[in-house]
Amino acid sequence: MKRINLLVNTMALGTICFLYLPLMAVAFFSVNNTKYGLAWKGFTLDWYLKLFQNEVILHAAWNTLVLAVVSTLVSTVLGTVLAIGMDRFPWPKRMNTILDLTLHLPVVIPDIILAAALVVAFGFLRQVSSWFEPGLFSMIIGHITFQVAFVALVVRSRLISIGKDVEEAARDLYASNAYLLWKITLPLLIPGIIAGAMLAFTLSLDDFVISFFTAGPDSVTLPLYIFAAVRRVVTPQIHALSTLVLLVTIVLVALMERFSRKTNTK
Repeated sequence: MKRINLLVNTMALGTICFLYLPLMAVAFFSVNNTKYGLAWKGFTLDWYLKLFQNEVILHAAWNTLVLAVVSTLVSTVLGTVLAIGMDRFPWPKRMNTILDLTLHLPVVIPDIILAAALVVAFGFLRQVSSWFEPGLFSMIIGHITFQVAFVALVVRSRLISIGKDVEEAARDLYASNAYLLWKITLPLLIPGIIAGAMLAFTLSLDDFVISFFTAGPDSVTLPLYIFAAVRRVVTPQIHALSTLVLLVTIVLVALMERFSRKTNTK
């Protein structure tokens, strides 16, 4: 039995190393004092300093931040409304099944399919308005389309966990629908809403496929910049930039995990 446990633990640690070794290598070379080659030439933070002096990268970082913040705000509102509408409205059982299936589809559909569909949709919409030309606005719409489903799933799980007892008690005390929503339902949903928003922000921050299909020449984001730079040559600045994006993602995922745990325990 001890041998089996030792073998399982060893395989588990080996799997973790397999998953994180490439990321650790990128972080390692981001502080290596050499521009070319794999030999260690000493510790340095110059690549990070030069990163913050590169106007192209700073512009891409600004586009990434604007895209993530705006799309997260909109998708959080829409996803919360969608979750409340699906869980609290007395839909017929068949309709509820259809809505549930429809909500899960954007989560499991490959990004490339959704991105191609957005290209077709924006092609039609450009005949109506020039607002849908490739650029930051179309990227925001594209990100919202897949973020809404993730937010709605997280908020809906929170709705299921808190149940309907408190709301039914408030109705027995003659609470109006508006009072019930603002004073009872939404405060109880805050951990789920925050967790959903952080998940949406993380997904937007890391997204490449949908951004690639909807971006314009002046709306380059960090994932697009990294992809274009890596196709030419991998520089230490790319290592430093990738490491910073990775650190931001880790922090957001850790915070999201904390809020999700709070959502499940309350």
